Amino acid sequence: MGGVATDEQLAAEAAREGSDGPAFRELLDRYRQRVWRICFRLLGNEEDASDAAQEVFVRLFTARAKFAGRSKYATWVHAMAVNVSLTIRRGRGRRLRRVAPTGQETLEQHADAGQPAQSSEAKSVDTSIDLEQMLEILSEEERAMLIMKYVEGHQFDELAEMFGLSQSACKMRVRRACEKIRQRFPDAGV
Repeated sequence: MGGVATDEQLAAEAAREGSDGPAFRELLDRYRQRVWRICFRLLGNEEDASDAAQEVFVRLFTARAKFAGRSKYATWVHAMAVNVSLTIRRGRGRRLRRVAPTGQETLEQHADAGQPAQSSEAKSVDTSIDLEQMLEILSEEERAMLIMKYVEGHQFDELAEMFGLSQSACKMRVRRACEKIRQRFPDAGV
C-alpha cells in the first residue's frame, strides 16, 4: 500500500495487531491533540481533560477490533471522546471554569497546528460575553452538540452518529440550544 495510510486503513491494521503495534501508535499520534482538545472543551479544565483523554485511549485500545467502518474513524473517536467527557462531567458535577492565563496557554499548546492565533481583542474578557457562561445554561448534551458542531466543525450526519440520533433530531436540538442562548443573551449576537 503506497503513500500515507488512511485512518480507516490503520484502524483495520490495528485491529489485527496483537498489542499496541505501529498502526495503533500511529492512530494515537494522529488523535492525541484532537481528543485532548475535545475533552478540554467539554470539561473545562486540564486535569479532567487529561483524565478523559487517557480513558478514551484506553477504550480505543480495548475496542480497536470493534470499529466497523460504518462511519469515519474520526467520527468514532470523537464520539468516544464526547461520551467519556460527558460521563466524567456528570460524575464530577459542573466545575466553574476560570482559566488563568497559563491555562489558556496550555489550551493553545494542545490545539492542532495551523489554527489562527487569537487576537488580543478576542482574548479580552472585558469586551465580550463569556462563551463558557453562555454554554453553561444548556444541558450537557446540548453543550456537547454545539461544541462538536460549531467549534469542531462536524456535519449533522456525524453528530447523528456520535449522539445516536437522527440528523433531523440533531438539527432540531442544535437549533433549540442556539435559541436558548439567544433568549438568555439577546445582546450577544448569536
